[in-house]
Amino acid sequence: MAKHVSETPATQFLRKQGVAFTEHPYAYEEHGGTTVSARELGVDEHSVVKTLVMQDEAARPLLVLMHGDCKVSTKNLARQAGLKSVEPCKPEVANRHSGYLVGGTSPFATRKPMPVYVERSVLALEKIYINGGRRGYLIGLDPALLTSLLGAVAVDCALPD
Repeated sequence: MAKHVSETPATQFLRKQGVAFTEHPYAYEEHGGTTVSARELGVDEHSVVKTLVMQDEAARPLLVLMHGDCKVSTKNLARQAGLKSVEPCKPEVANRHSGYLVGGTSPFATRKPMPVYVERSVLALEKIYINGGRRGYLIGLDPALLTSLLGAVAVDCALPD
């Protein structure tokens, strides 16, 4: 039996929506990223989805959900999102927008509502592991929830890492 993890805004939101998810706490390593979480959970890094806080040319925040073993082509993302440019936010700015600490950013229940873009192939996975709102804590769920709960827009912007 996995130990219970105290609620985060993300898990409270999901429970309120009646969403089924599995909880996967693991030993967080600074700068370990999805390589560490995938290893700790014993899952393919491709099914671990990172939540990236980025901003457009007017510094408006947006979220990008990407396979753990891929990078985001900001050029392709900007083009598909109808933006001039997209770049990652600085960690302190990302923390302010999301209400979560970088390394523990969940796309659910962010402090500010932000447009969400998801790599199209993420939606084809059977199950994804995505941050539950705390460092060292992933939740497993059906990727279709990203579009139904977050209105995530599918884009093709993955680059091999």
